[in-house]
Amino acid sequence: MSLDSHIDLFNETALKCSRLITQHYSTSFTLGIKTLDRRFHFPIYAIYGFVRYADEIVDTFHDHDKKALLDQFISDTYQAIEERISLNPVLHSFQLAVNEYNIDRELIEAFLYSMEMDLIDQDYDQATYEKYIYGSAEVVGLMCLRVFCEGDDHEYERLLPSAKRLGAAFQKVNFLRDIKSDFDDRGRVYFPGVDFTNFTEADKQVIQKDIEADFEAALVGIKQLPKGAKMGVYLAYIYYIKLFNKIQNLPSSRILNERIRIPDFKKMLLLFRSYFMHRLNYL
Repeated sequence: MSLDSHIDLFNETALKCSRLITQHYSTSFTLGIKTLDRRFHFPIYAIYGFVRYADEIVDTFHDHDKKALLDQFISDTYQAIEERISLNPVLHSFQLAVNEYNIDRELIEAFLYSMEMDLIDQDYDQATYEKYIYGSAEVVGLMCLRVFCEGDDHEYERLLPSAKRLGAAFQKVNFLRDIKSDFDDRGRVYFPGVDFTNFTEADKQVIQKDIEADFEAALVGIKQLPKGAKMGVYLAYIYYIKLFNKIQNLPSSRILNERIRIPDFKKMLLLFRSYFMHRLNYL
């Protein structure tokens, strides 16, 4: 086996670890990734694995020093990107995607800063809310867009506004879906000016109008994505629209007491619907 073959095996193994993480943590994104052109699979798995593990540090490891873990993760991330190697398979696969697709360092810095924000107990005002949305969600969409545009800077800049709005819509729906667990388990309420103990229908309506505007702007860009990326992103969009519609139809008291989700069999139906719309050129 040549030296290059050994390196290829190491790279492939690391990327498969990121794929496994995606499959175990999110059936929705796994379905979406599978409908992308095959050449996009591994880099998108690599991005998801990276953001998932960073998020896991701040959301889950309550019996450990989260700040120390996150600081080490951040340091290891930059070292992996700089040296183009890491023995951490999640970071190695991420650096492969970053270096191959020239993912902007600013996007990575903004994402990691948003993870640091989650370590601080704070009430979000409009400015910090927007900063968190940008770092935790919009930049993830932009990392993926870098992959989909494959070095075409003009295409990237043209689709950038819609990609940001899609990431924002996804995150805001997540906030509504997880409002109970975020408050009960982590002491967080991301929406500015919202009192969890007195979350009203009026509060919910204001948030929903904002999300509707994000989804509307995002769809314009989805329809213009490269062919190999369009169906997978559209599937994720449709899944979140369905989840959002389900939340819209429930009273505020209901989402304060349970986590709303779409059953797996309905996710498969959405996949088939998206596939046929794509095949019939309705997108």
